[in-house]
Amino acid sequence: MVINADSAQVYADLRVLSARPSPADEARVPHRLFGHVDGGRGYSAAAWAVDAKAEIDAAQAAEQLPILVGGTGLYLRTLLDGIAPVPEIDAAIRADVRAMPVGEAHSALTALDPEAAARLNPADTTRIARALEVVRSTGRTLRAWQTERVGGIAERVTLTPLVLLPDREWLMARCDARLAAMFDGGAVDEVRTLLARDDLPPTAPVRLAIGVREIVGWLAGSWSRDEALARARLATRQYAKRQYTWFRNQPPPDWPRDDGADADRALALLGA
Repeated sequence: MVINADSAQVYADLRVLSARPSPADEARVPHRLFGHVDGGRGYSAAAWAVDAKAEIDAAQAAEQLPILVGGTGLYLRTLLDGIAPVPEIDAAIRADVRAMPVGEAHSALTALDPEAAARLNPADTTRIARALEVVRSTGRTLRAWQTERVGGIAERVTLTPLVLLPDREWLMARCDARLAAMFDGGAVDEVRTLLARDDLPPTAPVRLAIGVREIVGWLAGSWSRDEALARARLATRQYAKRQYTWFRNQPPPDWPRDDGADADRALALLGA
């Protein structure tokens, strides 16, 4: 059983733009947590970890091997190590914080949690809002909550990890080619459908998926199709570099790293 661990591929609205497996691929073996979340719904690493635990337990009960695939490191870390037990954020506080311009939110965060304000990029709307709403709602900083972890499964499963780190130039060329194929293969229609929904708030996470904003700008006439593709390619390259760095440095040092050049060696590392 293949279980998705990619934060964009959870959305039903973005099969093409998130590069989800094709229907033919999904028919070969059971696939879980691909396209199971409506774009209008909030979804998080904690919610995914709950869903992933259920799918892993179901696979093991059926004597199937659960294989987690995907590049969202926060999802994997939350599943294995657990998550900080931050209480539910007061809805009014969340609404006030999310309505603030990012500069105002950063200033407020500087007063309440100067360590977080200094650590975060002043333009990082999402992380600044999260840190500010937590400290306002709970009276504790997010970093203080993060010293505690609950709900991880690392101690009760036998994990066989493999981190693929292919040649960077090959990876970037593949990303560029795939984006062009997405633009020509249905991604634009997916974004049009998103824009036509009247129940999708501007802050919906699905709107933050790479390619959505770029295609929205093209459809709005802000730039051409080629400029939209160039912007999406740049955003993808930047994200791929961050992923590459994270997976090279953040997982435990005993997790095997493979350059992907030798499929047989990769299979041997997995014990297959």
